[in-house]
Amino acid sequence: MESHSLTTANLELMKTAFEALNAGELDGCEELLTEDFIINLFGMPVPLQGRDIWRHNVDGMYRAFPDLRADIDDMFGSQDRVAVRVTFHGTHQGEFQGVPATHREVSYQSLELYRIVDGKIAEEWIASDIATLMAQISADR
Repeated sequence: MESHSLTTANLELMKTAFEALNAGELDGCEELLTEDFIINLFGMPVPLQGRDIWRHNVDGMYRAFPDLRADIDDMFGSQDRVAVRVTFHGTHQGEFQGVPATHREVSYQSLELYRIVDGKIAEEWIASDIATLMAQISADR
């Protein structure tokens, strides 16, 4: 596949993935990942690996923020890479990182880079603004 076509296909794949995430179709999202999917989270010393780890992390976010929605602010790609700037919105209705539900609306940004292999998402690098999220649900607010 030539470079432009590959980039276009990868952008469409990521758009589909975020649409499925917003619809709560986590099984559909999981199918878009390679079996040996790699997760690189900002601040973590080593990458995590596997669809099951991805699912565990996303399930945790949905338990805490059942109405979680991702709005793509910017997305571009080149060959096998897609970069996304996304704003997440939701309501804190369950425990998150030790903080009980506050029922507050939250919004935070994330910068994300994805590597695509054979039409599936093989790896992600996630740099979310968790400090802003935690400040919105802190008891001091």
